[in-house]
Amino acid sequence: MKAIIILLACLVLLTGCTTSIEDIKENPDEFMGETVTVRGEVSNVIKIGKLSGFTLTDIEGDKISVSSEELPKEGDTVSVKGVVMKEVLVGNYIHAKDIR
Repeated sequence: MKAIIILLACLVLLTGCTTSIEDIKENPDEFMGETVTVRGEVSNVIKIGKLSGFTLTDIEGDKISVSSEELPKEGDTVSVKGVVMKEVLVGNYIHAKDIR
């Protein structure tokens, strides 16, 4: 029994706790202002002056915009830790604090 608990704890530490993009989109008020970690593939990288970010698409095909000064390469799979925000023009997005 101890071995199973230790194994599960190690898996959580290795994979981190991620939030699904679908959960954020379906329950935006629950996540608004909260720090979350999401994982997916980078696309639509944009840098216009101080405006920079990209789209993150998870394995289920759900997408969310990410505002970030750090811009990974298109096609990279990354984990983004950031705060869920809302903007009139783009809707819900994540203001990234850390990208790995």
